[in-house]
Amino acid sequence: MPRDGAGPDFIEALARGLDVITAFGAARPVMTLAEVAAATGLARPTARRILLTLAELGYVRAVERGFVLTPRVLDLGVAYVDALGLWEVARPHLERLVERTGESCSIAQLDGSDIVYVARVAVPKIVALSVQIGTRFPALATSLGKVQLAALPPDELERVLAEPTRSGLTPRWRPEPDERDAVLREVRARGWALTDEQLAAGIRSVAAPLRDGEGRVIAGVNVNCHAAETSVDHLLGHHLPLLLQAAGDISADFARRAALPRRTLPAS
Repeated sequence: MPRDGAGPDFIEALARGLDVITAFGAARPVMTLAEVAAATGLARPTARRILLTLAELGYVRAVERGFVLTPRVLDLGVAYVDALGLWEVARPHLERLVERTGESCSIAQLDGSDIVYVARVAVPKIVALSVQIGTRFPALATSLGKVQLAALPPDELERVLAEPTRSGLTPRWRPEPDERDAVLREVRARGWALTDEQLAAGIRSVAAPLRDGEGRVIAGVNVNCHAAETSVDHLLGHHLPLLLQAAGDISADFARRAALPRRTLPAS
């Protein structure tokens, strides 16, 4: 059925195709036709046509127990990251930050009430949660999310947090509004955010905002560590100053890149 509120230019078939792609996840990497139909609310014949179309395009493939996504789906996310240009700018700074801290460092952006990882330089350590490009977590329980939520006006903050998470993870920290607002006020005042096992046991991180040339927060960058290996004192005393320097450098480079004149080639 058509979606409520969809305008005359809304392409229902495209939306249904994206619904099918996003129905897959870590909890259900393989799905039968019936499971896809149930997860998306589509009729089985419609779900079947979409799956066969996606298979023809190379985004899914049939296996013994149903269907799975193919690596080609990553092209959709990589196209976004490439178009943004953030990875190109941030990469040398992230690599330097990892070298100086010995910890994994990531960049994530806000997407509804979640954060989505868009860049990462990792070190080989055993951690409680697997993180890769495209991974999403509930924003409020992460340092990366806090620095971005703290930059939102109050009405937009409420709207964003009212959206249901699509991460599939239940965080350990689920504060009441008063506690939440107090934490975000503190983040706003000091310019960085700490998460100490609020997302999951063993996960400790500190994050700073990334800004564009007009000062708007466009993402967050963090240093992530294992709570059993790195104390809060060391995280804040040693890693945080390096993180703040890197965040400032990335923001400045991103602003300079955006300010460069764009050359348009004449049509042949």
